[in-house]
Amino acid sequence: MTTPLRIDIVSDVVCPWCIIGYKQVEKALTLLPHPVEAEFHWHPFELNPDMPPEGEDSAEHIARKYGRTAEQGAAVRAHIKSTAEAVGFNFGDLGARRIVNTFDAHKLLHRAGSAKGWEVQTRLKLALFAAYFQRGEDVSDRTILLSFAEAAGLDRDECQDWLDDEALAREVRGEEAYWRDENITGVPAIIFDGKYMVPGAQSAETFADVIAKVLAKRSSTPA
Repeated sequence: MTTPLRIDIVSDVVCPWCIIGYKQVEKALTLLPHPVEAEFHWHPFELNPDMPPEGEDSAEHIARKYGRTAEQGAAVRAHIKSTAEAVGFNFGDLGARRIVNTFDAHKLLHRAGSAKGWEVQTRLKLALFAAYFQRGEDVSDRTILLSFAEAAGLDRDECQDWLDDEALAREVRGEEAYWRDENITGVPAIIFDGKYMVPGAQSAETFADVIAKVLAKRSSTPA
């Protein structure tokens, strides 16, 4: 039996290019000449680890962080929105009004992956992307996080325990540090087969080319 292609994605819940990158990889898998079974594993990266609980208006945050004018910010948002729509994700007019702290979200995602498997983790991750970018929900709010975790098939009380678990918090901080030590300074960073890292939300065609090369290397490597 062929081993599924492992695809690791280092990302943040409030990173628009992360959902775009995922959708591009999804599309890339359909461009290959033969079906490829793939598993997605998500890893924590906080774009704004010092974000306070109340968050910050997204337009003000981007202007302050990147020094963009209001017009430049609007142009970037329009570009992101059109790029996302081209790969089947509608950002919506209500989404992403405030930048929020995402550490609790990463705690849930991390434990969901290790305890329940990649499919549950991916289901939760995609639900949080949709909640934030399409409906503007506060994905730092524990009540909201727990409702989405429950909808993804997780036990609400168990997830509450995860959120309160200081050992889990240290584990997530440790994984964030690991990826920084791997020189990942921006997301998404997408790693194929645990070896080949592609930075950023590349085109589906680029990802398809990378995947084809990864699979070719597999077949040429002696067992």
